[in-house]
Amino acid sequence: MVRVSVLLCFVLLVVIMVSVSFAENNEVKSTDLKKVKGQETDQSITKVNDDGEHDDDHDHDHDHDNDNDDDHDNNHGHDHDNDDDDDHDNNDDQDNDYDNDDDDDDDKDDHDNDNEDDDDDDNNDDDNEEDEKETLRVYELKKGSLTVKFTNRGASIISLLFPDENGKMEDVVLGYDSVNEYMNDTVFFGATVGRVANRREKTVANDAKNTIHHGGKKGFGHAIWKVMKHKYTGKKPYIVFTYTSPDGDQGFPGKLDVTATYTLVGENQLKLVMEAKAREKATPVNLVHHSYWNLGGHNNGDILLSEEIQILGSGYAHVDDNLIPTGKILSVKGTSYDFLKLRPIKHNINEIKLRQGINYCLDGVANQMRKVVVLVDKKSKRKMELYTDQSGLKLYSGGSLKTMKGKNGSVYKAYSGLCLETQSFSTAINSQIVQPGDKYKHTLLFKFSILP
Repeated sequence: MVRVSVLLCFVLLVVIMVSVSFAENNEVKSTDLKKVKGQETDQSITKVNDDGEHDDDHDHDHDHDNDNDDDHDNNHGHDHDNDDDDDHDNNDDQDNDYDNDDDDDDDKDDHDNDNEDDDDDDNNDDDNEEDEKETLRVYELKKGSLTVKFTNRGASIISLLFPDENGKMEDVVLGYDSVNEYMNDTVFFGATVGRVANRREKTVANDAKNTIHHGGKKGFGHAIWKVMKHKYTGKKPYIVFTYTSPDGDQGFPGKLDVTATYTLVGENQLKLVMEAKAREKATPVNLVHHSYWNLGGHNNGDILLSEEIQILGSGYAHVDDNLIPTGKILSVKGTSYDFLKLRPIKHNINEIKLRQGINYCLDGVANQMRKVVVLVDKKSKRKMELYTDQSGLKLYSGGSLKTMKGKNGSVYKAYSGLCLETQSFSTAINSQIVQPGDKYKHTLLFKFSILP
């Protein structure tokens, strides 16, 4: 009996030990499985989050935001192509496209209705956060013989191709080879400049005496704009850039929503409409387009030697020793600045070179579209006519271009291109005050043709 009892106890002990070991193994396996499942779940969430972030970025960039022209060619059926077809096409009867030389009629903008829904839209409040992290992109508009490329840095024109009398295509605006080079641009090639352009009263810390033409150390020409709409080709190709300038930007009061809309209209015509809406505070606004033109081609050399110009402005602003307008308007007649009739710029080349720009008081009625400039290159036979609804024009001869590396290995020297900066003529900083809820509007039309 004793032996039987001992044997039973031994067997029972073995059974207990096996049971405990089996239970421990099961617990370890369950714990390990939970850990693996957790890791798998965590990795899956991370992957989904990453993909989602990229998807959001692509959604916000719009499908047309591609650097390659081939992408544009493949996007003719793009969703954005239909975004505003009705808006553009329904306004054909209202828009004469400025095909007639007599353009004294009021400008009836194709895009008046494009952004009405955006007037009270607050989606742009954070447009300016971390600008440096946003992507630089290239966009294109093409119609007939005219092809124009842009970048979202400064809502800038970076290329404008138009043929000469023999059909040879040339780029007639100065710029850089790479879009990335525009991040270090200091001369504002093709940029939209603001909030207040030209030399006026002191408003910002960067200039002890006045606000200079670029609007501050980091004006609109330095900013990364958003592309809200883009139609590459068709009857009226267009692109809409938007930017929100925060309260206190470069010393200016109040938040300002800005739009620059480029449209190809009529035959070889580029239309630019710059608009701004003040939010909560009154603020001065004077926006300027800053392309450097050389109708002989961007690498054609000194424009003062090769171009002829007509400026329909009978007066110009007198300036002091610091180049600040004094408020006096002088007549151009009998001076070196008289271009009321088409004539070579080189006839008064020395006087023009000495100045940082001449501010013309334009003839005609302000706020009405009218022809203000004719620019001609006799060699290529290219002709450009500029129309605007503004009262003033600054002619800048490009003296700051000194041994700058440009497109296709070219080197831009002083006077390689000139700027035609239409704007409000008044010299006072408070001349163009936009009240909260009100809009500023500035329209330009560039008409390109070949001399007979």
